[in-house]
Parts: sequence; structure tokens; C-alpha cells
Amino acid sequence: MTAMMWFRRDLRLTDNPALLDAVQAGDGKVLGVFVVDPLLWKRSGDPRREHLATSLRALSKAMGGRLVIRSGDPVAVIPALANEIGAASVHISADYAPYGQARDQEVEAALKCPLVTTGSPYAIAPGRIFNQQDRPYQVFTPYFRAWLEHGWRQPVEAPKDVQWVKAESEDLPAGEVERAGEDATRKHWQAYLDDVSEYDDVRDRPDLDSTSRMSIPLKWGEIHPRTMLADLAQKRCAGTESYRRELAWREFCADLLARNPQAAWKPLRSEFEKMEYDEPGDQLEAWQQGRTGFPFVDAGMRELAGSGFMHNRVRMVVASFLIKDLHVHWKYGARWFMQSLYDGDLASNSLNWQWVAGCGADASPYFRIFNPITQGIKFDPAGEYVRRWIPELRDLPGKAAHEPWKHGGADGYPEPIVDHAEARLESLRRYDAIKS
Repeated sequence: MTAMMWFRRDLRLTDNPALLDAVQAGDGKVLGVFVVDPLLWKRSGDPRREHLATSLRALSKAMGGRLVIRSGDPVAVIPALANEIGAASVHISADYAPYGQARDQEVEAALKCPLVTTGSPYAIAPGRIFNQQDRPYQVFTPYFRAWLEHGWRQPVEAPKDVQWVKAESEDLPAGEVERAGEDATRKHWQAYLDDVSEYDDVRDRPDLDSTSRMSIPLKWGEIHPRTMLADLAQKRCAGTESYRRELAWREFCADLLARNPQAAWKPLRSEFEKMEYDEPGDQLEAWQQGRTGFPFVDAGMRELAGSGFMHNRVRMVVASFLIKDLHVHWKYGARWFMQSLYDGDLASNSLNWQWVAGCGADASPYFRIFNPITQGIKFDPAGEYVRRWIPELRDLPGKAAHEPWKHGGADGYPEPIVDHAEARLESLRRYDAIKS
């Protein structure tokens, strides 16, 4: 008897309940498979493809080189492979994204053996937490309290004495990314825990490079949030409380998208369907290239292009700038991020863009319009972050790098493409129009 483990967003052996179920169902004999879905592969940008490829190599190594790779539509590939090996059952962890839910239903219908779902990529799966009226939460703070009260299970160990079953496999995709895979992730996380006490004080400072960057391994399930929460419970300080809140926000976004699949690209608040936006053109391209003339915005966009990552504080500022200074629909920014980020996650990405745009659940008020100059001076006070990513400004000392036009400008660096004060008033005018 052989069971099949279909890996997706759980590229690890430790704290993987679906894998434990597969081992038990197969009396220790398990075939582990990852399907390279052409649809998802096409939608992913180069950073996500590279990280995935490296993570798959690490997973296969941990399995003694026995990870089976197949390419194609999972609705055809998984049932065919299950028939090929005579699988007693196929095991997965739940996928709550719109495409994933529909795909898994089709796979289950096509299989001749049971499709067994155990666990999810979240400490508390979407659809588990409700308010006193038995309705899902629309506001984060009460959701967070309920999330803490609900609690989660303790991590589970990796299975022992697994007999990984062989099958014909395609070559692994090419990719070599630093710090990908379960072992590298755990080492990085343990090292970061030494500094987590400072998280509450420095998490908004992109110049200090002080964030954990754990959003990337969480995207691929190289570590489970339950494992992280268990480790955080051993360190009681303001930093750990703030970090737990960020993990809960990720799960809040997943819960929202699972219940509102249209929120991937449409506003949760229907009145924003009437919001007036400009057609994207040269200004969108300037934003993408980091050439808006606003250093804090441009540094963020160049960090994204150069590293596949962007600090969270900067993400909010560049998103606000695109939507409320350039008046471009948030979906264009969300799509650019999904193509450019190593940690591109549909739920977190779309719902965070909606938060900035003011059209989501628990959204930032639309009249909160980030000033890209004052945000830069506040959170990059010495201009180190800006100079790191914009070489044209390296001769401007201190906070002068945030306002080069006041200091004679800089060769090769553009003038601001909009007047922020005027753009702000125009955004408020458009918001008043949909309110009325």
C-alpha cells in the first residue's frame, strides 16, 4: 500500500500534518510529488520561480532525492500518477485561494482514491473564526483578539522511517536562491529570534534592514506559522507581541479572500467601483522604474527591482503614491508586485493594496494619504536607505537626499513628476464624488 503526498505550499517535512497522515495511510510508503502547473508558473514572476525551484531542490535533497516532479494540469497529472502507482490515497494541505479551491475540487472528482485534506498554511484556517453574531470579522482588531483566544495546535515532528517511493520524474526547474528551503529557513528564523525583542522599535525603519523577511518562506510553506508562534511564545516581550500581530494580519487577509474570492482584483467595498482613476501610461512606467522624482518612493521601487523584496513601510508609501498621487487603479500596482516579489502571495498582496486604497475590509481611511517626503524623513532619517538604492543621490548628505530639488538637484535624477499637495486634493475630490 502506497500513499501519495502532493506538496504545494508546504515545502517542508517538519510540522506537516498532511505528510504525517500520508505516512500513516501508506504504512510508511509515500510518493512525494510536486506538480509544476503551467498556469501558476506563467503567472509567477522570475523571483517566485527562482525561489520555488531552489526550495524544491532542498526538499528533494531532504527526501533522499526522491521528490517526483511532473508538469501539467494537476487535474490530469495527479489522478494519472495515483493510478500509475496504485495509490491508496492522495494527501494535501488545504488551499484557500480561489484557483486552488476550484482545482482541488476537480482533482477530487477525477481521482479513484480518496483525496485527504489535513491542515493548511495557516495557524488558524480561514472560516474558523466568527463574531458573537456568528458572522466573519470585517475589522482586524476584534479578529486578532478572537484569533488569540481561539489558539492553535502545537507543531508536530517530522515523520520517521519514511520509505520514499520512486517514480519517473522530470528535471527540477533551474534556480539557485540564497536561504531557500526548510533547513535554511529554520536557521535564519532562529538567528532572527535573537533580535525579535527590537522588532516593535525598528520594524518601520527600512534603513536598518531589520525585518525578518519571513514572508518569503511563509509563502512557500518552508516553515509553518504554528512553528513560529511556538518559538515566539518562549520570548515574551513587546517585539514578539507585535510580530504575532503581523502573523495574524496575514491570516486575516487569507480569511477575507477565502470568503470573497472576487477581492483578488475587485474592491470589497462596492462603492469604490465608481472611483475615478486615470488610465495608466507614462506615470505608471515611471513608478515601476523608480523614476518619479520622489526618493523614498523610487528607492522602494528600485529595491523591488533589484532584490525582489520591499520593506513593508515602503510598500505602503509606494502604493499610496500610485493610487493617490498618480490616480492609477490599485490593481496595476498589485499585479506589478505579484510579478516582482519573492513573497508574492495573492491574499496578502491584494488585501494590503485594498487597505491602502481604502476599499477593503478594515481599510485605511481614504483621506490617509501618505506624504512621500515626510514619510522618508521620518523612517529613513539619515537618508541611508535612499542612497543605498539611488546612486544619483549619494553625494547628498543626511536627509537632504529626500529633497534633492532643495539642494541643487542631482545629475541623472528626475524632477518630481507631480505636485503632491495638488494630487492629494484631487484624490480627496474624487473620494467625495463617490461618497455623494
